[in-house]
Amino acid sequence: MTTQSQSEAASPAAQAEAARQTILKGLDGRHVVLVGLMGAGKTAMGRAISSRLGLPFIDSDDEIETASTMAIAELFQAYGESEFRDLERRVIARLLGEQQRVISLGGGAFVNDETRQAIAGKAFSIWIDADLDLLFARVSRKPGRPLLQNPDPRGTLARLMDERYPIYARADLHVRSEDLPRDAMAAKMVEALAGHFGKQER
Repeated sequence: MTTQSQSEAASPAAQAEAARQTILKGLDGRHVVLVGLMGAGKTAMGRAISSRLGLPFIDSDDEIETASTMAIAELFQAYGESEFRDLERRVIARLLGEQQRVISLGGGAFVNDETRQAIAGKAFSIWIDADLDLLFARVSRKPGRPLLQNPDPRGTLARLMDERYPIYARADLHVRSEDLPRDAMAAKMVEALAGHFGKQER
């Protein structure tokens, strides 16, 4: 009789727990930070991954709105992008100094050199990479994004991809976004994380 390997014999719950332990050990207390362009699914994936890892989740844009008592679009309109980015940088620096979490960042946050350096020291960054068609389909369902308030939002999105993707590529891990159900995409990301840290253990 053929003997099953331990991984094949393990239940899905046991496999999930083993992956979780591998990831948490690899993180060694660091945050998980999700970066990517608007529409990449950072918030949805952040919530799903945090649930699987047993870590709290926070969205930096939500925290900025709480700190300022203004919506992101209102902040852009009232103070301009430069002032918004400065507030964003300060809020993210504070979050990185707090308890271990899964943190999703606004699309422009990782572009900031100071923020990127702080993340490198205190977090493990994951770039959720999505193509233009997928991004545009998603952002079209949620109007009101400040950077897309112009006659050519698709063109703006393409320009942002050209500008930001080389910087996002500096993240610790690169996961390609697909048009999958949320749970399936989250499972793919957790598998990528476990694979990354599992290699370090060997």
